[in-house]
Amino acid sequence: MLQSAFVLTNKVSLGSFSIVSQFFRALLAVGAFASFYGLMAQDANPTPTPSPTPAPVTARPQTAKEMLANPTAEAVVETSLFVYGPSGGRAALNQIRKTAIERGKTTVLNGQGKMETANYQKWMIRGETISNEKLRFDQEFPTVRFSLVLNEGKTFGIYNETMFAPTEEASKSFHNQIYRGLDALLRYKENESTIALAGKDKVLGVEYHLVDLTDKAGRKTRYFVSAKTYRVMMLEYEEDGKKYRRKFYDYNYAQGTLVPYRTVLYENDKIVEETNIGTVTYGQRVDEAMFPTGS
Repeated sequence: MLQSAFVLTNKVSLGSFSIVSQFFRALLAVGAFASFYGLMAQDANPTPTPSPTPAPVTARPQTAKEMLANPTAEAVVETSLFVYGPSGGRAALNQIRKTAIERGKTTVLNGQGKMETANYQKWMIRGETISNEKLRFDQEFPTVRFSLVLNEGKTFGIYNETMFAPTEEASKSFHNQIYRGLDALLRYKENESTIALAGKDKVLGVEYHLVDLTDKAGRKTRYFVSAKTYRVMMLEYEEDGKKYRRKFYDYNYAQGTLVPYRTVLYENDKIVEETNIGTVTYGQRVDEAMFPTGS
């Protein structure tokens, strides 16, 4: 009797277990179907994957060769600065040329239309700008000796220790040597001058960058900078209806800085001035008493 009950119970249990197993298998089948259906549904309507944001395109920096092939006015002049002051460009020129003492010969067209030669001496104390410089230019002709002085922005002459007002023509010539000279380009930043590139030109087979400079007083000068050496070989300007051209020759080094030892000025293609430097020394003491104020 007990055995029959046990057998019956076991059958019920086994039957129940079988039913439960079938139930769970059915659930698993339904779950698998649901999962499969879900996957199918996802595949049917896939969620778009956002496209990655493209990295910004950075322009390739120009090489030195490319910059020199298509330079700006500033690039041309700054390159020239490292030619004239090879040990440090502008900084080297400012350091070495704090003072200058120059001696040589100058030949100018006099009032009678003849070329006249004089020995000259020049003393300079460098200022923050060209207008702040102290400059004295002594000329000794066969028949007369006099000085022209620039100090505190004023220009005057000295003859036999007496100050005088130079003629307008003499003042213009003196100012053009200063404000339209080589230093006017090399010190364009200090002088707050503007520069612009006017393209290129070829003269007698030599290619030049044309740099136009306008200073704060409105004076305009065009500089011809060699595209090969970056030396200034000449400059041009117009004044009183006349065209002037100054050429630079015989470049050499003086205390590590580049100097043209010969310059020639043309007025409408006629030579009116020629200067040949004999010696030039930088950094020596210059007595400020040499530069009276003119007052």
